[in-house]
Amino acid sequence: MRKIVLLITVCLAAGALTARAADAKENWEKQCQKCHGADGKGETAMGKKLKIKDYTDAKVQGAMKDEEIVKMIKEGKKEGDKTLMKAYAEVLSEAEIKDLLAYVRKLKK
Repeated sequence: MRKIVLLITVCLAAGALTARAADAKENWEKQCQKCHGADGKGETAMGKKLKIKDYTDAKVQGAMKDEEIVKMIKEGKKEGDKTLMKAYAEVLSEAEIKDLLAYVRKLKK
C-alpha cells in the first residue's frame, strides 16, 4: 500500500512540474514572443525596432541577474516617457514570473 501511495505522489508531482513548464511556455508565447521571438533571439519586427537582446547568447545571459529579469517582468521597461516593455505584475503570478525567468534561462545556448 505504501508503494502505491508513493507512486501516486511521484506521478502527481511529475505532472505538476510538466504543467508548470507548459504554463511558462504558454505565457512566453502569449506575453513575450511577439517581441522576443519564439526562440528568444528578438528577431521579430518589434524586437528589431526595440533592439531587444538575444537571450540565446551566453554573454547576454551572463550579464543579466535573476533579480533584474524578475524586476523587468514585474515593472516593465521604460526609456523616459516611452514604454519599451509593459509590466506584468498584475497579469502574472509570482510563480508564473519565476517560471518565465527559468524559461528565459533555458534559452541560452
